[in-house]
Amino acid sequence: MTQQTAKKLALKPLGNRVLVQRLEAQEKMKGGIILPDSAKKKQETAKVVAVGTGHRLEDGKVLPIPVKIGDIILMDKYAGQEVTIDDEEYMILKADDLIAIIEE
Repeated sequence: MTQQTAKKLALKPLGNRVLVQRLEAQEKMKGGIILPDSAKKKQETAKVVAVGTGHRLEDGKVLPIPVKIGDIILMDKYAGQEVTIDDEEYMILKADDLIAIIEE
């Protein structure tokens, strides 16, 4: 998704928050076994859709969020708030809940 798509959502994260969309779970295991929906666990990987302005420090400076739109990230398993917009599911996370950027 692009920043224009995020604007269409009319949802812009504030401060040190990030809007992400979970990536689909892999349906097939290495041995060719297909997993039913009930056996799949929620993925902790997601694509960044929109980014807030950053964390405001006590001296008034803003510490930018270390991710950008389009990054694939690893997040804490139980982090964030789920939201549904136009039948699409998203997560709003604090920047502290981001564990890593996955580089391809």
